[in-house]
Amino acid sequence: MANKLAIVTSASTGIGLEIARLAATEGYDLLVAADTPFVDAAPALKSEGVSVETIEADLATEQGVKQLLDRLGGRPVDVLVANAGHGLGGAFIEQSPQDWQHVINTNVTGTLLLIQPIARRMAERGEGKILITGSIAGHLAGSFQAVYNGTKAFIDSFSAALGNELKDTGVTVTCLKPGATETEFFERADMEDTKVGQAKKDDPADVAKTGWDAMTSGQTAVTYGLKNKLQVAAAGVLPESVTAAMHRAQAEPGSGE
Repeated sequence: MANKLAIVTSASTGIGLEIARLAATEGYDLLVAADTPFVDAAPALKSEGVSVETIEADLATEQGVKQLLDRLGGRPVDVLVANAGHGLGGAFIEQSPQDWQHVINTNVTGTLLLIQPIARRMAERGEGKILITGSIAGHLAGSFQAVYNGTKAFIDSFSAALGNELKDTGVTVTCLKPGATETEFFERADMEDTKVGQAKKDDPADVAKTGWDAMTSGQTAVTYGLKNKLQVAAAGVLPESVTAAMHRAQAEPGSGE
């Protein structure tokens, strides 16, 4: 019998790469995509003895998503890890529309364009697992990261709703909600001079393991780490004006100097 198949997006580094490693160690063949080359990631994943197909594509675009779906073809997907996403620091009024639209298209539009056809096929088969990377940012008013936090609020909510819609189909949906993690996120978001950008961050391997285990057990959502869980709990009772001020202290440009 052929190995089961896992798709992991944004899998060349960070949380995505660590999730792909976990899938490989459990014997899943991999179809992995990212908008950066798999120079180091591909050999590491192939060393697990499974089939690894890599695609370099911009999943913010319909063309990029189509490239991934075309490579998949008619093969059944056992696990879909929708992990692609990126941030954008700084004041919204100073950002170019092209930049914030790319955040929305990556985190929301491209994610949904990928999930919908695969989830439909999973439901028709009567089995499958979907892990979506949300964020604790979705619970916070994100001053100086306003568009990113807004997209993650959407993803956190969408994941719970999709999971409910699919609850009788044999398909589970899990939302992984990390906090600040040691990845390329803050460099790509131009947030290295912020307080959060310079703070100690969570290990992506630990975050990935938490998400993978939650998906395997069919949990609807999981937040990594006690500190992050406390932030989410506080955000549930504090007014958004307060969480916006708290976020500003962490994310305002120059706050780390």
